[in-house]
Amino acid sequence: MSETQTVDAVSRIKDQIDSNPVIVYMKGTPQMPMCGFSARTIEVLKNCNREFAYVNIIADVEVHENLPRVSDWPTFPQLFIKGELVGGCDITCELAESGELQKMIDEAANP
Repeated sequence: MSETQTVDAVSRIKDQIDSNPVIVYMKGTPQMPMCGFSARTIEVLKNCNREFAYVNIIADVEVHENLPRVSDWPTFPQLFIKGELVGGCDITCELAESGELQKMIDEAANP
């Protein structure tokens, strides 16, 4: 990947994160997750009963290769709320169990 492609991909990722209050970068789609971690993350997000955006990193190689540079997080899925990295599957599930995820998503949906 050229330096220009990398800069464009990073810019696009930042735009996605900034323009979506809740966005998850995952393997597959919410309708068809392509790994267990993505499936569990989507399950807890759906239980919050709020809209969220997603990016299928398998279909978007540039995002797959560059998101870890933006987030400083090496694995997928990656959940962002209000522009901040929340974390991956384990952190998202822990927040859901404690009730914190619902609060965070509700606040993001009603700024």
